[in-house]
Amino acid sequence: MNWLLVVLGGMAGAPLRYLADRAVQRRHDSVFPWGTFVVNVAGSLVLGLVTGAVAAGAASSRVQLLLGSGLCGALTTYSTFSYETLRLAESGARVFAAANVLGSVLAGLGAAFAGTELARALWG
Repeated sequence: MNWLLVVLGGMAGAPLRYLADRAVQRRHDSVFPWGTFVVNVAGSLVLGLVTGAVAAGAASSRVQLLLGSGLCGALTTYSTFSYETLRLAESGARVFAAANVLGSVLAGLGAAFAGTELARALWG
């Protein structure tokens, strides 16, 4: 039955990713993929928070399957990040491509750490 939790989370995460990506990207007149950047950082924050809550005993492993694997797995997107970075590099926007890689990795890790620390402060 665990697979059903992942499926349900993914059913919410996939359309949320699409809608959030489009909403953010519409607000920026730039070749930089802000929509993907925002959903990946937000997903990293949520995953850190969920993981921290489970580690603190404030949430169950079922919540981690639903929100962590399902929702965050569908919300975040490594393939789109990779494709958009490659497209930037190929189009000559190499500074934007490098900024996307560096910014996404640093912001994603920072958000995951912040989520874990927030969970620790709330439930640890």
